[in-house]
Amino acid sequence: MATFIVLLGPPGVGKGTQAEILADTTKLAHVSSGDLFRENLKNQTDLGKLAKSFMDKGELVPDDVTISMIRERLSRPDCEAGAILDGFPRTPAQADALEKMLAEFQGRVDYVPFINAAEAILVERASGRWTCRAQGHIYHQKFGPPKRTNICDVDGSELYQRDDDKVETVSKRIKVYLEQTMPLVEYYRQKGVLVGIDGSQTVEQVTEKLLSALKK
Repeated sequence: MATFIVLLGPPGVGKGTQAEILADTTKLAHVSSGDLFRENLKNQTDLGKLAKSFMDKGELVPDDVTISMIRERLSRPDCEAGAILDGFPRTPAQADALEKMLAEFQGRVDYVPFINAAEAILVERASGRWTCRAQGHIYHQKFGPPKRTNICDVDGSELYQRDDDKVETVSKRIKVYLEQTMPLVEYYRQKGVLVGIDGSQTVEQVTEKLLSALKK
């Protein structure tokens, strides 16, 4: 039976990093809803055009469009053994739709790690990020600073801080994420598949906890 993991965690907790490590270790495909949207929009697929028609009007993309994108992605050969879902579902209604869809793939959500940390830690991590103007290389003023202040090590271009990486924006994003995600956390807790992971630890320690919980 295919294995499906839903990875939850607020901005700054290192969810993307852990998703990549987990995918590499388990050999399961990493399915990021954000990447999937960008891919469909860039390639101007029928689903991408449909999503864009709502976005252009400033409306939220309906669940059925997002779910169709996920279904198409999970039908590809690299998802035969299962997948790590990152960024979807976001609501209990989407989780219900996912459950029905996974039944078509002879699978179910087996494991939902919720990586979390204190807000101060999340804000420090997320708001310390700086991006290179030329190629988008990422630095962190505390955890991965450039050799020269505000200059990219790779191409020498200026580093800048994106608006959504500034402290006030990050704090708001974290609050909104937690408010919106708590019903989903409770949904999976009641299903008996939620595993709380302390995201304030090092990357290696978080990975160890994730893999240990997965083995169980």
